[in-house]
Amino acid sequence: MPLPLPHPALAATDPELAALVAAEERLQADTLRLIPSENYVSTAVLEASGTVLQNKYSEGYPGRRYYEGQQVMDQVERLARDRATALFGVDHANVQPYSGSPANLAVYLAFARPGDPVMGMALPMGGHLTHGWGVSATGSWFRGIQYGVRRDTGLIDFDQVRDLALKERPKLIFCGGTALPRTIDFAAFAEIAEESGALLVADVAHIAGLIAGGAHPSPAPHADVISTTTHKTLRGPRGAMLMSRAEHARALDKAVFPGLQGGPHNHTTAAIAVALHEAAQPAFRAYAHAVVANARALAAALSAHGHDLVSGGTDNHLILVDLTAKEVPGKVAAQALDRAGIVVNYNTVPYDPRKPFDPSGIRIGTPSLTSRGLTPEHMPAVAAWIDRAVAAARTGDEDVLARIRTEVADLMAAHPAPGLPTGD
Repeated sequence: MPLPLPHPALAATDPELAALVAAEERLQADTLRLIPSENYVSTAVLEASGTVLQNKYSEGYPGRRYYEGQQVMDQVERLARDRATALFGVDHANVQPYSGSPANLAVYLAFARPGDPVMGMALPMGGHLTHGWGVSATGSWFRGIQYGVRRDTGLIDFDQVRDLALKERPKLIFCGGTALPRTIDFAAFAEIAEESGALLVADVAHIAGLIAGGAHPSPAPHADVISTTTHKTLRGPRGAMLMSRAEHARALDKAVFPGLQGGPHNHTTAAIAVALHEAAQPAFRAYAHAVVANARALAAALSAHGHDLVSGGTDNHLILVDLTAKEVPGKVAAQALDRAGIVVNYNTVPYDPRKPFDPSGIRIGTPSLTSRGLTPEHMPAVAAWIDRAVAAARTGDEDVLARIRTEVADLMAAHPAPGLPTGD
């Protein structure tokens, strides 16, 4: 007997959209997802995201709302907040930011003024747009100062960070980024921030789940403010949190509301609460360490195939591959890998001579495949597929890509993804 449709009301009301959702479900089920910022959330997180909490407007904070009827919503938000402070060992948490970029904007609003100097890692070196990069509002409204990595090691150049901080005296120093394959030395950043009189902001959007699971050091003892998304390695919904020491709580809360946004997305708050509860369990700790073990095994296997890894490897969930020696641009390789059922993103590498929309590298991560139960024993096969697909991208051999896609689909069928419907 055929299985029931997973979204019967949607299919009845809007079959066109339901078909697109089903197509995406099949794509996520059949492909090997290696984008470091993606993951699979649990069915519980999905269910919380789709509850009647969607119907509520809750401007303000628990106990201080501008709408009546908040008896339940106050409890939901307090629950998420309390779970965040307990999990990350912080004094204060705000779970209302809509996403990571608005969360970072709230930090600027709380602690800086337009034109102030702010410091962050340069985007081409692995930083984030909202750390003062020129094309971002943060680089337009504030005076962005960028640090980078050493050419010889691919590691953060702390001599440069210190020299810039003492010269420019930034109001904020951001540490963290989107393409950093190594452990972030929060203590070193904190020392520089204190010496230069800056507020230290740890943007841990990519590694929040690793921190929660004990697979990466925590910034809590060192940073004044911690900004994070709630998806990626944390396996929650698309949202964000700001965490801080007690003395910064009021400024951050005021910056989020009423500074930048109105009512929180209560259904997302509920899903964040669920994800934080899951992240506090022993199984999640095992997951976080497995993510790192898989990344290290995959990095070693790629190196064995002659791939040039930025910084020589990884300490976390992320691998940055420079394909210059393979004579394949990153964008061409990423598109070929996609046709082979392996989803990555093309990415700049430090000191990249190519343009950002046509860079030299690809960015790979292991959170999603680890959520499906793949282990280090599977990583040599994954590396071999990547190597074959990159070679096929150079020669234009679509038959090889088609064969890889079949092999990938077979492995994925043996490792069902959390949260996805099973069966046809």
